[in-house]
Amino acid sequence: MARYGMTIPLAGVPLHQHRDWLKEMSDIGYTDFWSSEANGHDGFTPLALAAAWVPSARLGIAIIPAYTRGPALMAQSVASLADAAPGRFVMGIGTSSDVIVERWNGIRFEEPYKQVQAMVRSLRKALAGEKVDEDFGRFRVRGFRLGVKVEQQPPILIAALREGMLRLAGREGDGAILNWLSAEDVKQVVPHVHAGGEGKEIVARIFVLPVADRETALAIGRRAVAAYLNVPVYAAFHEWLGRGDQLAGMWKAWKEGDRNAALEAIPEEVVDALIVNGSPEACREHIGRYMESGVDTPALAILHTGDLRETIRALAPR
Repeated sequence: MARYGMTIPLAGVPLHQHRDWLKEMSDIGYTDFWSSEANGHDGFTPLALAAAWVPSARLGIAIIPAYTRGPALMAQSVASLADAAPGRFVMGIGTSSDVIVERWNGIRFEEPYKQVQAMVRSLRKALAGEKVDEDFGRFRVRGFRLGVKVEQQPPILIAALREGMLRLAGREGDGAILNWLSAEDVKQVVPHVHAGGEGKEIVARIFVLPVADRETALAIGRRAVAAYLNVPVYAAFHEWLGRGDQLAGMWKAWKEGDRNAALEAIPEEVVDALIVNGSPEACREHIGRYMESGVDTPALAILHTGDLRETIRALAPR
């Protein structure tokens, strides 16, 4: 079936008020709800509520950082949601960033590839009901056995940017979660995942700015681009994608502390490539290009709207 997801929780809507919103979204064609974990709600609680409120929806996390929970607690959290929504939960795991891991959580952001690989391997063993007693390289687990019997193993998707992690997602994950790339970039990225085997799912969080006013779209879009693409992992990703020359002015001004100059240095074509914007009809067409390029499941993230409910309705699949 064709999948079409929405990022939750919805901005400005208290979590306890989401029931009616989620039910309506399910009724008008949204098949998936995808949470995240940065500085707002944790990744699991919104999906636990959605599991009870919308029993037909698929639920995914994009993503949980591989550093911020120990391997036993990670297994418990994943198993709990898999038990609450058997066959409907997709686990997403990734490095996150040095900002979230090191600056906010006080955990050294070291060997990200090895950390993700170790956590995926330990999760596989724990969710399968095995006694986990192994050195995974980045950590050692001694004698842990998960006390929850998982009826259906949840797919584990790996958040990936550059080649190494993309290939890990294809080789040891059930697919990849993409973020902050254009529809055209998808064509460069997905072959590395599919090199790991058939049946790999590609999920992409797609930022959507459904506003008709061009100046508003550019102003909001530039702030969003600057907030993310100055983070080292995303800067390196866009260098790899070939966008370094377009972003050099922003990076230089940002490092010099001139935030206004950094925003002004972001070309319009970068905003248009990375953030779906314009009328709802134009946005739906742009989202379709991501799917044509190889995205199986788009997870929309709405950046700005005058009437959120009407925007969600207007962006629904036709």
